Amino acid sequence: MNIREFVDLKKLEEIMTAWSKATGMATIALDDKGEYISGEIGFTDFCMKYTRGSEEGLKRCVKCDQEGRDTYFCHAGLMDFSKDIVVDGIYLGKIIGGQILPEEPDETKFRQIAQELGIDPDEYVEALAKISVSSEESIRAGADLLGIVVNQMVAAEYYKNKDRSVNEKAAETFDKVASYIHNINAYTKNLDKLEKNQKILALNASIESARAGEAGRGFAIVANKVGSLAADFGACNHQIKDELERLTDAVGEITGYNS
Repeated sequence: MNIREFVDLKKLEEIMTAWSKATGMATIALDDKGEYISGEIGFTDFCMKYTRGSEEGLKRCVKCDQEGRDTYFCHAGLMDFSKDIVVDGIYLGKIIGGQILPEEPDETKFRQIAQELGIDPDEYVEALAKISVSSEESIRAGADLLGIVVNQMVAAEYYKNKDRSVNEKAAETFDKVASYIHNINAYTKNLDKLEKNQKILALNASIESARAGEAGRGFAIVANKVGSLAADFGACNHQIKDELERLTDAVGEITGYNS
């Protein structure tokens, strides 16, 4: 089950964007294979232009995206989070983000990180100054909130799609049943002909045996048997037709099918 198959990704991005504007945190969504399914929402130049813009920085960022759990510090010293998207116990992907400072940054530390990543330290620190600062408690609460909202949205989309599939399958099955009933009703017309022919055969046999007199006594027994079988066949045929009529009415109420 792939999240792309049933989730409105545009709607998902709208939720993530509204949350990002409210909290000042960045976010992005991934599927169960680790492939990105949303745009980069709320990310700053510090992350996108500089950190991820360097070869070593990008490698470290991707590793954090794939391995990060709950709320944690990324390799560049910012606070990040990762919230799994799970429906019916099935892992469908995750929301990651953060890119925010839990306290005023130590400039010396970030200059050292810039050197490790091959980035101009002055430009890196200048970009760092534009990163929002919030308490660790607020960051965790914001991350939890996004995780809850996204999981509820994905679950709603999943069950809506599941119910639609079940209903479509049921409608398709009932249509087939209605078609089968229509065909069977057509076959019962042949049974009517057979019933009529059997009755005629039994009647003719009785007439011929009466004409033969004593010599036709044995034939009369056979004629009676044929008549008895014709009566039994007729009764069975009528029972089949009655049951088919009830079944046709029942299916018709569900499908609107008219035989």
